[in-house]
Amino acid sequence: MMIIELMKEVGRGKRGARDLTYEEALLAADLIVNQKASQAQIGAFLMAERIKMESVEEMEAFVEICRKQAYRASFQQGIDCAGPYDGRKKSFYATFATAFLLAAAGLPTTLHGMASLPPKWGITLHDLLGAMGIDAEKLSREQVIRAASGTGVLFVPAEQWCPPLKELRAIREELGMRTVLNTAEKLVDYSNSPYLVYGVYHNTVFERMAKLLVKLNYRKALIVQGAEGSEDIFIERPTRAYIVEDGEARLHVIDPETYGLDTQLPETAGEWTPVRHIEVTEAVLQGGGHLAYMNQVLLNAAVRLRLSDRVDSVEEGLYTCKHLLDSGSAYELYLKWKGAMLTEGADKPNEAVTQL
Repeated sequence: MMIIELMKEVGRGKRGARDLTYEEALLAADLIVNQKASQAQIGAFLMAERIKMESVEEMEAFVEICRKQAYRASFQQGIDCAGPYDGRKKSFYATFATAFLLAAAGLPTTLHGMASLPPKWGITLHDLLGAMGIDAEKLSREQVIRAASGTGVLFVPAEQWCPPLKELRAIREELGMRTVLNTAEKLVDYSNSPYLVYGVYHNTVFERMAKLLVKLNYRKALIVQGAEGSEDIFIERPTRAYIVEDGEARLHVIDPETYGLDTQLPETAGEWTPVRHIEVTEAVLQGGGHLAYMNQVLLNAAVRLRLSDRVDSVEEGLYTCKHLLDSGSAYELYLKWKGAMLTEGADKPNEAVTQL
């Protein structure tokens, strides 16, 4: 079966379009991810799928094909933090600071991303590393694995570890819209993590994503309707989330007020640059900075420790993480990771950051 035949099935319009079977979706995903179809056909198929809305089987097929084309290592069994690859514009990148708290608590953490994409074109993890003087595009596989082996924090430049994502970038930029690839790229699971925290923007996708994560066999997963569609729990209001475990999903509302952490964000919270993200990250990891960002990192870390069965309650996780900040353990681990990443392919760090 050729891509044109599959495209006719998903692109027949609102009444005529149908979901592909899993076998058909695997074929379509292979033709698209490995660019066995023309650019026009790829673009048309992705847009038709977007209009129809991707089924669970179709999303699963794209994840499977992307995984087959990626380098995946099993050297650390921890939690995968899967946020939007199109970045942030108005919110703090709490998951970056959270990663070092989790690792300091003994939970290996995987972060991954690439240069910004549509539709948001926001600040990405690549930009944060750039503000630290680290060129994410020049990081070798050996270098990031070495940094992770010494700290428990793995950062994966996704387009290097999954080359088809780089090859499909141009057409995605031209389309300028979300496609099934925006879902699949976050679920490549580069370190074969048993635990996952996954960000979504709309609560309308909760059910489909829960079914998908059940099929992908994570031990436990948390789907978070977080800041700007990220995996970051809000600190100024409750956050809707789904816990996926033992083949079932249940709604869970995480309210910072329950833990005495609800904090209003500063008025300037909407003005973000990569340098400011790193300034706030380093301030929090040193036990300082604005209380809202400190509390947000503590809450996100505590919830992820509980999800991963490293603590018996969120309250215990908060106590553990506060101690790691106060003792300087999390910041020391961050500096160790930063030093390991600032080797070949790195420029001089931004002075505004290193002065903190």
